[in-house]
Amino acid sequence: MAGGGEGGELQLLGAWLSPWVIRVKVALQMKGLSYEYIEENLQHKSELLLSSNPVHKKVPVLIHAGRPVCESLVVLEYVDEAWAGAGTPLLPADPYDRAVARFWATYVNDTFFPSWRPLFRATTAEQRAEAFENVLPQVETLERALTECSKGKAFFGGDAVGIVDLALGSFVVWIRAVDELGGTNLLDEARVPGLAAWAERFMAVDAVEEVMPEAGRIMEHYKGFLAKLAAPAGSS
Repeated sequence: MAGGGEGGELQLLGAWLSPWVIRVKVALQMKGLSYEYIEENLQHKSELLLSSNPVHKKVPVLIHAGRPVCESLVVLEYVDEAWAGAGTPLLPADPYDRAVARFWATYVNDTFFPSWRPLFRATTAEQRAEAFENVLPQVETLERALTECSKGKAFFGGDAVGIVDLALGSFVVWIRAVDELGGTNLLDEARVPGLAAWAERFMAVDAVEEVMPEAGRIMEHYKGFLAKLAAPAGSS
């Protein structure tokens, strides 16, 4: 990665499979920033993580010149402001457009993700069918949001990837793994043609390709996760 951070070095505390960490990695790549990446074991969290994020004790945490910034969307805005002249802006210049982008990025975190999580955790066909139906309205809402935010261009951010693209795009590799294993198709071209095409474009962006975890590795982890969920209580 190019050039270091102004005013001190950068460290990112993360977990390779976390969508919240992936979005920050893509943003740092887009800005051309070099940083030290520290992989956290979330079963045995480091003292650095616990002291850097004592409130939530979660990744990602971006540490800039010794000062921690927590929560992925906050980190994205911080990176955009701290390195305003570097790479691609993550938020629009217009105040109203910025507010709209913040709204939809928060929607991904607070509305889409909680509604998709039951599908991610489903271990039976019945659970999967119910969860799939429950998340469809949120996906259809995001299809309309893409039309509103993109103004007919390639991304939520317009011509280039922005904060909403990062928020939702960090889930694409996971959405595809869940669909492949469960036989569902959340980003169905017939139902949400805009999002289906957008997902292909997002995954093909250089900065995304360079940091996105390999799909096979995600799939293997997901299979193991589901096997543990489905195992009878008390089994190892």
